[in-house]
Amino acid sequence: MGISAHWRVASARLESPHSEPVEPRAERLRRHGRRTGLYSLAFSLVALLIVLVALVVANTRQVKLSWLVGTGYASLVWIILASAVLGWLLGIATSVAFRLRTRRRRPGRRATPSEAGQTSPRAETEPSGGEAECR
Repeated sequence: MGISAHWRVASARLESPHSEPVEPRAERLRRHGRRTGLYSLAFSLVALLIVLVALVVANTRQVKLSWLVGTGYASLVWIILASAVLGWLLGIATSVAFRLRTRRRRPGRRATPSEAGQTSPRAETEPSGGEAECR
């Protein structure tokens, strides 16, 4: 088999419908970028876990808690973790509240007068007195 025949076979393989399509450069870069992001996330989670374990080991002593009514004792690490979880939950609740109050209204849905803070649009187009005539 000569060089030209060898070249024809190789080019026929590239053009064959059975061969795998060549991945575009942008797709390959996007895939590698996604993989890098996942590795970064995994590394960050491992680092956070190490910091959390170090926090637990360093803060195992008992401390006195003074409440409005009475006092109590608890391990410092539980107080830190409980306050972190409480802050996280309050952050989620605040985010949901702001999202609900500032979301865009759907075009098909009309706001009630109490939501809009004004009189209803119907009252502005009705005859005097704001009541529709019924006959």
